[in-house]
Amino acid sequence: MDNLFTDKTVLITGGTGFLGKALVKKILEQNPHSIRVLSRDEVKHYRFIEEIKDPRIRHFVGDVRDISKVRKATRACDIVIHAAAMKRIDMIEYNVEECIKTNIVGTLNVIEACLENDVEKAVYVSTDKACSPVNTYGASKFIGERIFTESNFNKGNLRTVFTSVRYGNVLESTGSIIPIIINKIKNNEELPLTDKRMTRFFITSDQAVELIFNAIKFGVGGEVFVPKLDAFKIAELLEVLKEHYKYNKPINEIGIRPGEKIHELMINEVEAPRSFGFDGYYVITSEIERYQKNVKYAYLQKGNLAKFSEYSSKDVIVSKEKLKEKLKQYKIIS
Repeated sequence: MDNLFTDKTVLITGGTGFLGKALVKKILEQNPHSIRVLSRDEVKHYRFIEEIKDPRIRHFVGDVRDISKVRKATRACDIVIHAAAMKRIDMIEYNVEECIKTNIVGTLNVIEACLENDVEKAVYVSTDKACSPVNTYGASKFIGERIFTESNFNKGNLRTVFTSVRYGNVLESTGSIIPIIINKIKNNEELPLTDKRMTRFFITSDQAVELIFNAIKFGVGGEVFVPKLDAFKIAELLEVLKEHYKYNKPINEIGIRPGEKIHELMINEVEAPRSFGFDGYYVITSEIERYQKNVKYAYLQKGNLAKFSEYSSKDVIVSKEKLKEKLKQYKIIS
């Protein structure tokens, strides 16, 4: 991945978040010309500046809903990583129109600005909840993926390459399950469990960044890059954290909330026949078959056609002991 960003100008939408900071730190190691961070939260920008002081970082306070701001942020950009999104499933279910404005209209704005400003490559950061979605958040991210894929084929002779990445819970990120549970333990609160059968994929920030870098390096347009991940039972995660913190309060099973699945999917049965496996990730090729002749997927010759019918969290569950080892490996617990 060396020299992928050397002398490049990179824009990260939603860049003041956990993933944005991780991306900035890694990209800075490759001596970019500049990194533009677009986010509507000026407080997060301030905290970002306090945490990472580097003259190559440019801070843009603005919203992806605002096409004029997105145009300005993408001007003379080489690479765009589109990570801005509304993500809180529970809040989105009661604020659908706001989700549409950010996750769908905002994505259309990014596409338009990339094409107008001759951006070289653009990567859409999606989620496992976009695969066979059952909630508004997942549906909006599914549409976002489709926007990126379709835009790759209707751009005419414009050069921008549009590709996507799809992954699960980032272990250390704000709002993900582990920090929430640890915070409840520290505050001596009851630990809720929606359903003891529930499983989830997990990914580290380093793995998420590497997947995005692979999409930038290898993507030729219209693909979705999906990491090969482990999954865990949420009930066992609660048990491991309770044991680690010597916490005695019982776990309260509260039932599934609106928009939740028992298991998450990364690749569904429709996508599996056009998915190829590589070292550490899969690539889902576009289903817009009549346009395939316009795209050279030469690198797929080095991959193997997926042999599964679907890629579900229920099929890659690690044991409780293995989960504990991984949490120690990632310094979540000691």
